Amino acid sequence: MKKDIDAIMEKKGLDVILVSGPSGHNPSLYYFTGNVHMTHGVLIKKRGEEPVLFYHSMERDEAAKTGMETRNLDEYRYDKLLKEVNGDRVQASALRYKKVLTDLGVNSGRMAVYGLIEAGVSFSVYNALQEIMPELEIVGEVGSTLLLEAMETKGEEEVEHIRRMGQVTVEIVDKVAKFLQSHKSKDGYLVKADGKRLTISDVKRKIDLWAIESGVTNPHDCIFAIGRDAGVPHSTGNPDDFLQLGKTIIFDIFLQEPGGGFHYDFTRTWCLGHAPEEEQNLYQDVRTVFDEIMGGLEANAPFKALQERTCELFEAQGHPTVKSDPLTQEGYVHGLGHGLGLHVHEQPFSREKEAKLKAGVVVTIEPGLYYPEKEMGVRLEDTVYVHVDGKIEILAEYPYDLVLPLEE
Repeated sequence: MKKDIDAIMEKKGLDVILVSGPSGHNPSLYYFTGNVHMTHGVLIKKRGEEPVLFYHSMERDEAAKTGMETRNLDEYRYDKLLKEVNGDRVQASALRYKKVLTDLGVNSGRMAVYGLIEAGVSFSVYNALQEIMPELEIVGEVGSTLLLEAMETKGEEEVEHIRRMGQVTVEIVDKVAKFLQSHKSKDGYLVKADGKRLTISDVKRKIDLWAIESGVTNPHDCIFAIGRDAGVPHSTGNPDDFLQLGKTIIFDIFLQEPGGGFHYDFTRTWCLGHAPEEEQNLYQDVRTVFDEIMGGLEANAPFKALQERTCELFEAQGHPTVKSDPLTQEGYVHGLGHGLGLHVHEQPFSREKEAKLKAGVVVTIEPGLYYPEKEMGVRLEDTVYVHVDGKIEILAEYPYDLVLPLEE
């Protein structure tokens, strides 16, 4: 949680953090600002002190909405700095950073940097800043960064955002199911009123429309994959594929609040009209494991132990897993789940040794089996929240039925 940032900074030996870039779709900055419109901002937080947000004049009202201490970045006169360094934009940007930092009393120590800025720009400017501020050590983090560690646990307000996104998600999923069921079939495929076959792109256009109408966004697309593509976990599906009866469809949707806010993550597997025996058996194997894992969730359980248990259960059914073969492309090929928030994938991750289902985490549980050469795949996914009292809550309920019945 944000309240833990100072303690994490101390643990990591950081004296100051700098976050830059647009506020939208920039999780590191959005974490502090919320949904305000800033094309570029710079946030600086010294350990033990409240953050200060630097804005451009045209966005002063947006910056004020954050409730943070704000300062006008334009007062540092980038145009004059540019003249001082004969038009060298890298040096001018570094000088402006130096002035901003020194005005806040930052001249030395360890500073970690975050945000969304073009890699080449960041590399050049931070290198130049390091040269003109040799007493300030500028560091980057890989893996469990300060902000990802803080984001790992959520407060009730953050969870409420995710819960609302879950409700919108299942409402849209239900609309998709009813949309599919509203079509007639011909020669084993769903067809539209004009007799042409329904395609994945037809479905995805509806999803985008319903997302807009519901006041949310679909910035990452979604997975709506049928047949062989359902056997490749992150295949989003071929837009031109037809909706064939009896083939497994993996529908994995991860909508987001406008501006780059909180996500929800949810998956169901469907067969249109009927499920052949082999598809039904594969689904039942996944459902059995899903139910056992979900039924055994406990607060503070090691997430990796749940991943290993999932592998054991699938192997007992006769399926290959990443436990017996880390490079397998059939059977169970991924982790059990991950944290969810401003990122679709964030801490904790089920394949990390230290990860636990501690109070405050929001995680997905998503076992699946994949057989692309058999043209089928199955995944089930719910998102759960671990309450302070240890209660495990599914944040959005929806039926698990495999078959979507069609009218004759």
